[in-house]
Amino acid sequence: MTPAPPAPTPPGSLFGPDAEFHGFFNDPRWALAVLRATVLEAAHPQIGAALIDNSTFVAHPWRRLRNTLVSLQRMFGDDDEVRRREAARLNRMHARLSGTDERSRPYDAMDPEVRAWVVATLFESALTMRRLSGQPLEPAAMERLYAEFHAFFRALDDTGGHLPPTLKEFWPYYDRMVEEELENTEALRIILFKLFDHLPAPPLLNGLPTVWAAGRALAGPVVGTVTVASLPEPFRRRAGLPEVPGAQALMQGAYLAAGLTRFLPDAWVRTENITSLLYLSPDSDDPRAVSLVALRDRMKRAGALFRLVTPFPVRHGPAEGASSAAAADGHRNAEEFFTEVLDQTGNGYLDWPDIAAMARELSTRLDLDEPQETKLYKAYADWWRELQEALDTDGDGRVSRQEYAAAVPSLAGPALIRVAEVLFTVTDTDGNGFIDATEYHALFQTAFRVEKPGTEPRYSRSAFIRDFLAFMTARDQTTPFDPLLTEG
Repeated sequence: MTPAPPAPTPPGSLFGPDAEFHGFFNDPRWALAVLRATVLEAAHPQIGAALIDNSTFVAHPWRRLRNTLVSLQRMFGDDDEVRRREAARLNRMHARLSGTDERSRPYDAMDPEVRAWVVATLFESALTMRRLSGQPLEPAAMERLYAEFHAFFRALDDTGGHLPPTLKEFWPYYDRMVEEELENTEALRIILFKLFDHLPAPPLLNGLPTVWAAGRALAGPVVGTVTVASLPEPFRRRAGLPEVPGAQALMQGAYLAAGLTRFLPDAWVRTENITSLLYLSPDSDDPRAVSLVALRDRMKRAGALFRLVTPFPVRHGPAEGASSAAAADGHRNAEEFFTEVLDQTGNGYLDWPDIAAMARELSTRLDLDEPQETKLYKAYADWWRELQEALDTDGDGRVSRQEYAAAVPSLAGPALIRVAEVLFTVTDTDGNGFIDATEYHALFQTAFRVEKPGTEPRYSRSAFIRDFLAFMTARDQTTPFDPLLTEG
């Protein structure tokens, strides 16, 4: 006889600062847990296929991480209206992700079983995080945490039927998924064996390729080894993942070391502070920018010294203290623009998922309601049709780098102008015909650069459209549009 589901707990009591989950969000160990959960998600055939076809996690992993953290904050916060809006946004976003994988198997991001597995991996990875760092949750806390994740799932899918109602029923479900459903997918292999080797620098370290490459060369293999070692053993064996000698000891050491950060001041480990620092620009009006400039100067000198004493090759990004020739004269060449801006998924082609990723990123930043979001997606869809007609010379339904470079990259037809107009309208929330400081920050995630102190900064409609078109047609390397869709 199947046990009856537990009596429902008022949803509000499962979210907010008193929830078990709340303590995880600012815990550095949570980064290891989220990475582990992402790998387990990618091992699901449907999720893996959706990631390969639609996600920007390869080309823009830092942006993907930041958006995930913001979404989790909204969903687990104590504001029911914010949670409702975020759940609706996530449902609209996932409803647009469907297709077939390389073996012609269908995938659908709205499949309740798929969505249940995403929540299951987050929950189980949170428990594993505590266990591996020597602080396993007590049974009552474990039950409470499961109730919170179940409430999170019900906020997305009000039936909640594909996630077992009780913790006792969860474990057979989890074991069955690991043993029967997971595969060594392409997305999993990219995350484990490619992403860390080619991880782009966060905005904080842009222009410091030697420093970043050196750190990545040391940390990347360690993070990959720790992640593989933390995966369920039955899946590791079946997927043929490598068993590195000493990996288990390294994994436990990494979790224990991350756990020691709980003794640091709260301000040092708060997720919001860390992510905002990663995205801090040297020309920002943030008071921390002064210290950032000094730190970058020291890092440049360290990078120069490193190049003198080691033959370590650096092939990614411009040299420290210098810009590329394209940046120097204010222009990008066509192939550079294609790679940095248009190819959002990083697969070497421009197709609808790349265009949709632009609309998705801007809709997320602006937290648009359904009518505004639909209007923005429609504008981008019309632009994609315009691009196809002008650039897809071989008729394969996508635009290659060569096709783009051979055409006129400064093409700015009516559809792209419409994108600029719609983007201005949805950003100008008060409808006064200007983008003010608050609206500007929502879109660009940075402050205005005020030329004259004491003046109120405003961005007019005509100036916004002019600069947007100059950026999107590679005519100019403008600020702030340059990092709008290019930052890691």
